[in-house]
Amino acid sequence: MTAGADSVDVREVGPRDGLQAEAPIAVRDRVRLIAALFDAGVRHVEACSFVSPKAVPSMAGAAEVVSALRPPADARVVALVPNLRGAELAGDAGVRELSVTISASPAYNEKNVRMSVDESVESIAAIAKLGMPVDAVVSCAFGSPYEGDIAVAAVAELGRRLLDVGAATLTLADTTGMATPRRVEEVLAATGTDVGLHLHETRGTGLVNAYAAWQAGVRRFDTSVGGLGGSPFAAGAAGNLATEDLVHLLDDLGVVTGIDLDRLLAASGLVASLVGHAVPSRVAGAGPRTRLAPA
Repeated sequence: MTAGADSVDVREVGPRDGLQAEAPIAVRDRVRLIAALFDAGVRHVEACSFVSPKAVPSMAGAAEVVSALRPPADARVVALVPNLRGAELAGDAGVRELSVTISASPAYNEKNVRMSVDESVESIAAIAKLGMPVDAVVSCAFGSPYEGDIAVAAVAELGRRLLDVGAATLTLADTTGMATPRRVEEVLAATGTDVGLHLHETRGTGLVNAYAAWQAGVRRFDTSVGGLGGSPFAAGAAGNLATEDLVHLLDDLGVVTGIDLDRLLAASGLVASLVGHAVPSRVAGAGPRTRLAPA
């Protein structure tokens, strides 16, 4: 596929996946970050997680975050939920779109959500019955830190099961950065390209995997402003593919995201100040390719 007119749905997961790995920051600052992302043109945001604050202190106050948001009319606000109770709380708070996680790796699923894969499928079926669109995020879709490679057929079969029980969409997650372009192509050949991709930079392959997936026909990507994030259940797992790194690439390819890179970099600077350290994003560090050095 060559460069030219096209469009991609970028789902920003930094306010949830990025910040949950950091020390807790105030609700008002999380709302400021999301507002900055909206100002940059982001229109699909995973804003929070309705999980126990004892388990994930950084996600405390999810209902307060949702209540304080003033999203543009065309924006979509998503909440991650771990179970039916979390989904009910999200609905009560006014959320109208959910994401849930399930792993293609049985060992990882047990560690992450303390359920078997079959139990997670049943949980997702119950959540889907609430009537809100549910995106099922299949973690370890490109390999597990516990079992190694996961059979492509097993990933595709799990995806079919999730759609059969009511998930509206699927996202394939490279939770610990084990994907390569070859592996991405193999999995997509089995699942089809009507999926989202959630990529990590653990081994520095997130952006090249996104490009391979885009060439194959994928048009939905999860990214995190600044490249923050990571898995607490896999040693050495690095952050998500940075939103600004993907937008920078897609802009050069002529792909429409609706996101203004300069304003996005301002949001990246904000999140760096909120977490108190530099972010791993390459474009945040080096600037866009067309930014000239001072004379």
